[in-house]
Amino acid sequence: MELSRPALAVTVLLVAVVLGPWLARVAVRLGSRDDDAALPSPLQTGVMTAVLAALLAGAGELTGLRPVTAALAWAAGAAVVLGAADLLGHRLPDRVTYPAYAVCGTGLLVDAAVEGTWTALLRAVVAAVVAGGIAALGWLVSPQGLGLGDVKLLGLIGLLLGWFGWGVLMAGVFLGLLTGALVSVLLLLTRRATWQTAVPFGPPLLAGAVLALATGAIPPG
Repeated sequence: MELSRPALAVTVLLVAVVLGPWLARVAVRLGSRDDDAALPSPLQTGVMTAVLAALLAGAGELTGLRPVTAALAWAAGAAVVLGAADLLGHRLPDRVTYPAYAVCGTGLLVDAAVEGTWTALLRAVVAAVVAGGIAALGWLVSPQGLGLGDVKLLGLIGLLLGWFGWGVLMAGVFLGLLTGALVSVLLLLTRRATWQTAVPFGPPLLAGAVLALATGAIPPG
């Protein structure tokens, strides 16, 4: 089912305005190690609300209105919280990642039952295992370079991008690694970081996933 652009815009705006400030508060609290007194600044709230709106609009444009859209919408909210929490406190909390696995997996399963996208569902599950498994090996080799939160996030990214195809998944991982490398080089050149500085890896991975979906994803079914 396709949404008209005006209907999509109004729906996205209403959802973002309602949920954006709440997600910003959650993200800042998690990024501040569960400090209930931590509150987002107006700028942080505005940026996170705008990012949420853009991600929701992209999800609607990409898939129309079908069960997988709910999975992408939930993933959009989770991405906003995870990205901000990682930037603020170098954390990718399980309390956000695990529910995202459950909701996104359920959305893909319902889509398979309704739209017949069983092959895409199987590919998504395999992709999640492969992406998470390779990331886990990277963590075992270099725990300082890749955290367990990153491993779990890569599994989630594998689930979602794998549903669209192996090419989309590979593009997303590549773009995420490239984005992370470029950010690290920029920080080094501007002397805002050293070779020993821990750079959050979650936001580049999420950015790569979004870029891959925006540039090359075609919904199965």
